[in-house]
Amino acid sequence: MLRLDKFLCEMNIGTRSQVKTFIRQGIVAVNGTVVRAADYKVDEEGDEVSFRGESLTFKSFHYYMLNKPRGVVSATEDNTAQTVVELLPAPLRRGIFPVGRLDKDTEGLLLLTDDGALAHELLSPKKHVDKVYLVDMEAPLSDGDIERLEHGVDIGEERPTLPAKVERVSDHQILMTIREGKFHQVKRMLHAVGNGVHSLKRVAFGSLRLDEELDVGAYRELTEDEVNRLKRIKQQIQMMKQKEAVIFDLDGTLVDSMWMWRDIDIAYLGRFGISLPEDLQNCIEGMSFHETAVYFKERFKLADSLEQIKSDWNRMAWDKYMKEVPLKPGVLGFLQKCKERGIRLGIATSNSRDLIDNIVRVHGLDDYFSCIMTGCEVGKGKPAPDIYLAVAKRLGVSPDKCLVFEDIIPGIQAGLSAGMEVCAVEDDYSANDRKEKQRLAHYYIEDYYHIFEEDE
Repeated sequence: MLRLDKFLCEMNIGTRSQVKTFIRQGIVAVNGTVVRAADYKVDEEGDEVSFRGESLTFKSFHYYMLNKPRGVVSATEDNTAQTVVELLPAPLRRGIFPVGRLDKDTEGLLLLTDDGALAHELLSPKKHVDKVYLVDMEAPLSDGDIERLEHGVDIGEERPTLPAKVERVSDHQILMTIREGKFHQVKRMLHAVGNGVHSLKRVAFGSLRLDEELDVGAYRELTEDEVNRLKRIKQQIQMMKQKEAVIFDLDGTLVDSMWMWRDIDIAYLGRFGISLPEDLQNCIEGMSFHETAVYFKERFKLADSLEQIKSDWNRMAWDKYMKEVPLKPGVLGFLQKCKERGIRLGIATSNSRDLIDNIVRVHGLDDYFSCIMTGCEVGKGKPAPDIYLAVAKRLGVSPDKCLVFEDIIPGIQAGLSAGMEVCAVEDDYSANDRKEKQRLAHYYIEDYYHIFEEDE
């Protein structure tokens, strides 16, 4: 329970004296009744409080995205220069501070909040949260310069920097991703390869991306989805505790391949003069390779045998797997860390045995997985739990000690029905299902990079 005046202050309606005036004026109501007592107690979760007829939703913490201009310092107060907090209206400033800092002459994305716990998670050296900068340089970078930056360079500290990621935008401009927050780090790294910086603009911080519609010096409140994405760093650490086995789906989870199956379906059905039905992907999601072939043969009245259908799909898919399908970001490092910690690894996929064996071999994953099963080897495809229970049994691990990684809703449901914790994986193919995936799964990740870094 909170005093009404404190509730209104927490909602950034005004200062304590201002909100008391608003209350006396009769423009504040609780559950539809005007309240004129500042010390009236409200249940911030259950009561409906309105101000000037507009309902207020209580927020324990506040989160703002600021497009920081040059010449403003990343601080709450300063004797000589304007601070980033002063760019917010006075009623919003109470308890607000910048998460980390941008140099005075650097512009771009800066997170402002009053959530100290989240700030600690984002700034902890063990988390290595990605920071992406648009860099205007004095001279173009050579391929050798980029290679040095991407291996880490000596900037005069005890250790070289962690490897950066460099993407050319133009001759004098790059996007540079770093995972540390050392003083003047980008400038010092460019100096280490004999270059200089004209200007810096941060465009991303962790999962947060600078809103391109936000003018320099302007701010906006983070969306609920943006806040939840930032908070998942801590969840990623927790999800590996007391786990003895990790079981992966394949397409969209281990490899970035879900996009290609629609292309294959279009090309395959086109041979028979059939256009791709809009509902096809939803109808076959979670089916085993064999079940999908049966479905195609019956629905589209195909004359080819089931074996011929599957053979054609394997051939069409294998060419794409070889040339166009990468591993999901951070997978290989995560598998290595699991192996080092003695965590058993398995794959539970609806794909074909021929394809999965070749994919594992091509990407050098043979030594990591002690059990690989396909939907054709069990009674029912996903969302039935059969395949996850079967893999856990072969791994010799109780379901409650297993963590499942899945990218689609039927797969998440299969893992949950097996009595396992489930981590949903970001994938463009299922972007429209993101909120439902987040609701169903215990955890949600955009990549595999930060999962073990808390204890390193």
